[in-house]
Amino acid sequence: MLLKNKKVVISAGASGIGWATAKVLHKRGAKVFLCDIDKQRIKKINQDKKNNIRAFLCNADDEKDVRDFFKEIKKFTSTIDCLINNVGIAGPTGVIEKLNTKNWDQTLKTNVISHFLFTKNAIPMLKRNKGGSIINISSTAGVFGFPLRSPYAVSKAATLSFTKTAAMELGKYKIRVNAILPGVTRGSRMNRVIDAKAKYLKVSKKSIEKDFVSMASMNSWIEEEDIGKLCSFLMSDDSNKISGQSIAVDGNTLRAD
Repeated sequence: MLLKNKKVVISAGASGIGWATAKVLHKRGAKVFLCDIDKQRIKKINQDKKNNIRAFLCNADDEKDVRDFFKEIKKFTSTIDCLINNVGIAGPTGVIEKLNTKNWDQTLKTNVISHFLFTKNAIPMLKRNKGGSIINISSTAGVFGFPLRSPYAVSKAATLSFTKTAAMELGKYKIRVNAILPGVTRGSRMNRVIDAKAKYLKVSKKSIEKDFVSMASMNSWIEEEDIGKLCSFLMSDDSNKISGQSIAVDGNTLRAD
């Protein structure tokens, strides 16, 4: 198997893109350590004794929680092969003049600072492993912008800069750092975004869905598993010379409006 005996840490891994990715990597042989803030999902995942996935409760915004999460991982292994910084929130929907610093603070804290916290704690384990991979989940919004979602777009652009900077710092340790930019991805988070935009613009959800899908030349939704498949490649030895890159899984985004 492509990822046999490899160990991966996934933040916000109990649902959405995180869980879809965990399942893809597990199926391909990886041992998965994930964390999430959802107690019920953590409990359910840990009750399944057939899988090689261990789930832990962790608030990704909290420095002590993240540090304690890695302490728990170290009870099972002293090294990891990959970190996937998946945690993120959609942030508020609204024009810039109507937003406030609270809207910005929470979005940046979750979408940017949490990636720093997980990366900081993962680096010693990756160094001990003599190399590995860090994958930051960004968004096409970080490149194209996203009207009515300025905190989110800015946070995802920051993720791209963090990716390049970390790749520069960590290359000498054979640690690769790349970003994945999902496009319009089917799932609960996108459903919430659609609901919020439809409510704000006072239009139907169907019209918002149609508009989002039409932003890509392939005119189709991205599935959560599509992100997991690219994570699998970037985690594998097949990508051992790929670093500092931002790779879109978006069906070729043409515009953002």
